[in-house]
Amino acid sequence: MKDKKFDAVKMMREIRDKLSQLYKEDPETEERDLECIRSKYKVKAKNVKVH
Repeated sequence: MKDKKFDAVKMMREIRDKLSQLYKEDPETEERDLECIRSKYKVKAKNVKVH
């Protein structure tokens, strides 16, 4: 395996783990982030049923 200067998969895993931890601690943060993204890209939220 070659030494990589930039490992995109590793970076995405770190980002995903960081956000996962943040959203576990404060679920409201996830909703605020999603709402911000929806307004930025003018996307309507789907009605999602929580089980």
